Amino acid sequence: MTDAFRNSSLPHVVIVGGGFGGIAAAKALRKAPVRVTLIDRNAYQTFKPLLYQVAAGALNAGDITYYLRALGAKQKNFRFVLGEFQKVDTDSKVIYLDDNRTMRYDYLIMATGVGANYFGTPGAEEHTLPIYSRDEAITLRDRLFGLLDGHDFNEDGKPFRVVVCGGGPTGVETAGAIAELKKYNFRELFPGMNTDAFEVTLVDMAPVILGPFTEESQEAAKQALLERGVKIMLKEAVREVEANRIKLQNMDTKEEHWIDANLIVWSSGVGVPKVASQWGLPQGARGRIQVDENLRVEGADGVFAVGDVAVIGERGLPQLAQPAKQGGTHVAKVIKNSLQGVETEPFEYVDLGSMATVGAGFAVAEITKVPPISGRIAWLIWNFIHVVQLQSGRERVATTANLISKYFLFPGKHDLVAGDYNVFSKRARDGVLSASQDLDDAAVAAITKD
Repeated sequence: MTDAFRNSSLPHVVIVGGGFGGIAAAKALRKAPVRVTLIDRNAYQTFKPLLYQVAAGALNAGDITYYLRALGAKQKNFRFVLGEFQKVDTDSKVIYLDDNRTMRYDYLIMATGVGANYFGTPGAEEHTLPIYSRDEAITLRDRLFGLLDGHDFNEDGKPFRVVVCGGGPTGVETAGAIAELKKYNFRELFPGMNTDAFEVTLVDMAPVILGPFTEESQEAAKQALLERGVKIMLKEAVREVEANRIKLQNMDTKEEHWIDANLIVWSSGVGVPKVASQWGLPQGARGRIQVDENLRVEGADGVFAVGDVAVIGERGLPQLAQPAKQGGTHVAKVIKNSLQGVETEPFEYVDLGSMATVGAGFAVAEITKVPPISGRIAWLIWNFIHVVQLQSGRERVATTANLISKYFLFPGKHDLVAGDYNVFSKRARDGVLSASQDLDDAAVAAITKD
C-alpha cells in the first residue's frame, strides 16, 4: 500500500471504469492531494479503435491491451481494484461491488462505457457478433477463421458471406479489413480457393455511410469499399436475425427480404447496459446518466459521470474517445478546484475532428480547421494518431511492428494471429455451427474428444 492510502485523511476519489475517461481522470489527479482508486471488471484497458484489426487477425489482442495496475508504477496515489460495480448509495457515499464488497468515497466518477445496442431487433443479440470489446473481437476472429476452414469453397453456388450491420466508422473499418483478407491472406492460407465465393456485405438503414462525415468523405469511403469488393446495401433496416440469415426492410418501398450469411457482425451502435437502471443514479436520454454542465450527476453530491455513459441535458456528446478523455480531465479539474474552494468553468467539448480507415492505404480524415483529407496521407495520419494514443511503449512498438509487417514489409505473406478456432472449424464442416452459436462446455468437450 502506498503512503497516500496509508493517509486515510486524504479525500478518496473512486473511478468506476478503466476506459478512456477513467484513465484520463486518474492521470489528471496524479499530483492532487487525494487517494485514487480505479475499479474495473477487467484487469486491463483495451484500445477499442484498433479492435477491428484484432478481429481481422492483423494484431494480437495483447498489442492493444494495457494492464491497469501498471498505472500505479508512475502514480503513487493510485491503486487498482478488480471488481464489478453493482450500485451506489449516494446518501452514505458507499458503492457496492460483487462478492458483497463495499467501498466508501468522497468523490465518485462513473466512466463505465457502453456496449452493443441491439435496438430490440429480434434475434440480433443471439445471432450476431458485436465488436466493442477485446473478448468480442477475439471471438469474431476465431469464429471467422474457424468457419472459413470448415467451408467448401469448391461447392457450386455456395458463397461464404459476411454481413456487417452498421455503416458507421466501426462497421466501415471492419468491413474493409475483412474484405482485404482476399487480397493479402487467402492466397497463402487457402491455396486454390475461389475467392469470388467470399463476400462481404455492409448494411445500413441510412442513405449514406459515415453519417457524421461530409458528403465528400462519405463518397470517398464508399468508393474505397466498393474497390475492395464490399457490397453496400443502404436504406436497408435490419428487422430480424436468425442463425444464418438476416431479414432486411427497404426504407423506401417497405418491402422485406432475407439474405443468407455465414457470419453476422453487429456494429449498429452502442448503449448503456441494462443494469444501469439498478445503479441508483438518474437516467436521461437512452438510459445514460444525467449530468449537469460540469458533469456532476444531478441530485448526487460528489458524483460525476463521463464519456459514453453520460448525457448533458437533452444532448449527448459523441460516444467517442475524445469526449471521454476530455470529460475525465475536466472532472479531475473540478475535484482539484473544489478542494481549494474554487469554481470551475462549465465543460466544453473541443471537437478535434473525425477519422475512419477503410483498408490498407486509405482513410478519410476531417480534422478541425483543415479541409477533408482522403487516401494514403489520411491513412498514415490515422495510424500515427492512434498508435501514439496507446498507453504504453510496449503497445506502441508491438502495434507499429505488426502494422509495418502487414502493410509494408510482407503484404500478402503477413501471418495472421491464430486463435483456438478448431472447434468452430469442425462444427462448420459438420454443418452444425451457426454464425454466432454459443458453445457450452459439454459441446466443446464432446468435439475435442473426436
